[in-house]
Amino acid sequence: MDASKPSSSRHAALAFIFVTVTVDMLAFGIIIPVLPHLIVELIGGSIAQAAVWVGAFGALFMLMQFVFSPVQGALSDRYGRRTVILISSFGLGMDFIVMALAPVLWLLFVGRAISGMCAASFTTANAYIADIVPKEKRAAAFGTLGAAFGIGFIVGPALGGFLGHLSIRLPFWVAAGLSLVNFCYGWFVLPESLPPERRSKRFEWRHANPLGAVMLLRRYPQVFGLAAVFFLINLAQFSLNSTYVLYTDYRFGWGPQVVGYTLGLVGLCSGLVQAVLVRRLMPALGERRMILLGLVLCIGGYVLFGLAPTAWLFLLGIPLLSLGGLAGPPAQALVTHQVDAHEQGRLQGALSSLASLAGIFGPALFANLFALFISNHAPVHHLPGAAFVLAALLLAVATLVAVRATRPSQTTVSAPNDEAPIAFPGETSPLAAPVADMLPNEPPESSP
Repeated sequence: MDASKPSSSRHAALAFIFVTVTVDMLAFGIIIPVLPHLIVELIGGSIAQAAVWVGAFGALFMLMQFVFSPVQGALSDRYGRRTVILISSFGLGMDFIVMALAPVLWLLFVGRAISGMCAASFTTANAYIADIVPKEKRAAAFGTLGAAFGIGFIVGPALGGFLGHLSIRLPFWVAAGLSLVNFCYGWFVLPESLPPERRSKRFEWRHANPLGAVMLLRRYPQVFGLAAVFFLINLAQFSLNSTYVLYTDYRFGWGPQVVGYTLGLVGLCSGLVQAVLVRRLMPALGERRMILLGLVLCIGGYVLFGLAPTAWLFLLGIPLLSLGGLAGPPAQALVTHQVDAHEQGRLQGALSSLASLAGIFGPALFANLFALFISNHAPVHHLPGAAFVLAALLLAVATLVAVRATRPSQTTVSAPNDEAPIAFPGETSPLAAPVADMLPNEPPESSP
């Protein structure tokens, strides 16, 4: 085989992963502005009741990701990344159609649960990156993937708001079309990244549940420490999701338009950091320094958000928070260095489960903290930004953990998987083979 063929096919595969994550995030972003209004419509117009259901929908979505991220990760380790990604894309497309047609609330609720299950395929996309990208380039690749998330969340809600003015159900149809186009594109373009000889010998339920996934993390001391960092970063981020709109209205009198502009600025800055700065700074700083630098900058951003006395000083926190995104890609890359090729899917599933766990408890924690500190019962008066201060403290703990977890003495590699061959159309790839044809696999190579 021509040596240039795997390289060009690898670039095509990376491009697809970028496109599929962008399109999926667009699909999810499109329905954000209209889902609460559809809930109001289905329950008869009560905004108070709808608020309760919106919270329930959000918790259900994160719960499904918490449960099914390790399941999809284990399935991708056993049957390959391509199969899981394609099934998830197709499932999302069909689910959005069900939600577009849902005449009653319970059916919309079921649809949201299924979308949470299918959205767990983002873990498989991360495992795909770990399969095909050399170790020294993984941080940049994960940064590019982070940029895809940013693009989806910048464009998606704006597009969804425009479409929702035309019809409240139109964004669901567009989201379905995006997911199904993604499925068709992947069917013809996406190669398999995990050949049969490097897959898990069997699918085991004890590894495909959140508790089993955490036990996998405990087998790798450095991974376990960095997983704690991931959890704290994700938990802190929910201070923004839960209180940003209400806090800026309470503190600075910002309306929806100003909030929209500033959130767009957050997305733009974050996308630039992930797509440009990670790639350029990684060779000069290395993984450990960039992780610690990102965490320290993010702490500064949250402190400014929580304590800034004026709006312009508050806005200075946005670039600091965005630069905090420097920590994620190198941490993700460092984690993948420690785990065997046949366990990358389970690893990513475990990390996603931890992020989802933060999403289950984080919103209530920060929302209630904000409510407490603006009430008459506040333990400390004049601190409406207490949620952001807590986020800064959580990241300070994460920084201490990261210092220990990234010490050079702990950066050992479990198994080499940089040169894992990618199966391409016409070669040994199970591109169109049924799952049954992929069952009898050889055990993976043992660690040196």
